[in-house]
This record gives sequence, C-alpha cells and structure tokens, in this order.
Amino acid sequence: MTANARAWQRLFEPAARPRVRLLVRAVWLRESVNGILPVARIGGEIAAYRFLRSHVAERGMVAATLIVDMALSVLTQAAFTLIGLALLVAGGHGGIDVAHAAAAIAVMAVLGVAFVLAQRSGAIRLLAARIDRLLAGRVASLHARSVRVEEALRATYDRRRDVASALAWQVGGWVAGAGEIWLALHFLGHPASVQDALVIEAIVQAASSAAFVVPGALGIQEGVFVLVGAALGIAPATALALAAARRLRDVLVFVPGVAVYQWSELRPHAKFGAAQRPSPSSRARREGADTQGD
Repeated sequence: MTANARAWQRLFEPAARPRVRLLVRAVWLRESVNGILPVARIGGEIAAYRFLRSHVAERGMVAATLIVDMALSVLTQAAFTLIGLALLVAGGHGGIDVAHAAAAIAVMAVLGVAFVLAQRSGAIRLLAARIDRLLAGRVASLHARSVRVEEALRATYDRRRDVASALAWQVGGWVAGAGEIWLALHFLGHPASVQDALVIEAIVQAASSAAFVVPGALGIQEGVFVLVGAALGIAPATALALAAARRLRDVLVFVPGVAVYQWSELRPHAKFGAAQRPSPSSRARREGADTQGD
C-alpha cells in the first residue's frame, strides 16, 4: 500500500503533492472498501476521493490523479500477470490454460489503453455535456467541473516522467505483494522460490480483479489458490491454508479500514478540509457563476 501511495503521489503536481502518510491512509481505505464490501471494486475509489478531498484544496486534481492511477493500475496488473504466466511457462508447469489466460491479459491491456485514450480524448467532458443537454441545462455545473477535471487529466499525462515513476512504483507494489506469499509459504512449512511466489500472486490477483462482482472474490480466490498450487506442486491442503492466510490478512487489515472509513464519514471534517471547503452559500454562488459562464 505504501508503494501504491507513492505511485499516486507522483501523479500530483509537484507543488501540491500530499504527504505519503496521508495517501497511505487513502489507499488503505480504498483497498478496505473494495476488499470487503460488494462495491464492484469501484466503491473504494469513491471512498478514497471523499477522504482525500477534505485534505487537498483542489478537488479536480484529486479526481484526475485518482482516474489516472486507476488506468495505470490496469496496465501494470496486465504486465505483472503476463510476467507471472511467463514464469509459469518457463518453469515447465502445467495445469493452467496459458492460451486463454494470455488472451484475457490481452483484453485487460486493451481496455487499459482504451481507458487512457478516452481520458485524453475529452470523453468525460463530452459525456457531461450530453447529460446536461438531456436535462435541459439543469446540470451545467457538472459540465464545468468535468472540464476542470479533464484539464487536470491532460496536465497529469503531460508530466511523462512522473507517469513513468508512478508506473514503476505500481509494478513494485505488485512484486512486493508476492513477498507475502513467499513468507506465508515459508511459515506454513512449504518454502517456495521467489519465482513461484510471483506466479501465485500474479494469477490470484488477476482472478480476483476479474471476479470484481463477487465481494472479496469469495470462493473464487480459494479455487485459484488450489489450481495454481497444484500446477506448482503445492498440496491442496497447503494451498487452502495459504488462501486462509490471505483471508486472515483481509480481516486484520481491511475490516478496521472499513470501520475507520465509516467513522470518518460520520465525524466532523478535519480542520484543513473545513477551511478549504466552501460554505453552502458560496458553493451556490460559484455554481451559479459556472452556469452563467457556460
């Protein structure tokens, strides 16, 4: 999560980057909501935005960096899964339909690239404009905000060095996740190579993401652990114990995260957020000005 937070931080403008500690908490809340609640792996992004907007003055920048972070994560996960499959094939292991898995990775990569291109082509602004026309101009402020978000998106992608750095940090985060698998197998009495740990983490994470409609990928994740474990010569009992260790991690880390997010939604906003958040009257005046400008 720290690596993911560092990747997200690089997407902010240098003069307005939040502290890593703050972004780690936002990532923790995001992963907790996505990992525990039935939110199709999108509710966590909303939770992270709602938390972070109380600590960063420019909300458009928060939304833009979060959208870019999501797009980059699709690309880096596709690359990480491809590395895992390559290691599986190189090790001469069977039991996995590599051709179908590679096709699924190709689809994931295409979707990721399409997501990036849609952001750069003005799709958000066009969608907001279409909704505004359908509602006879009643949501002109939505259109104005979408324009600001798209401007922030373009500015983010134009800082190519920061985007490349974010990609590297995300890949590092995926690789670091394999360390959890390696340690768990070590303490379960089945020491594995780093290569095997990378294979397990890559395929399990890909399967969990594909099963986004199932809360926490319940049942699916366990089945993938057994399937990949069998391909790597790991006994089914050990593979299930490894899956249980991952579930225990979810309970210990994510359940408190969901509780903290609920508490943060109920408590008064932090001083910084309250100072930056406009009053209802000033917000109404600003939206009125945006409507007149449109």
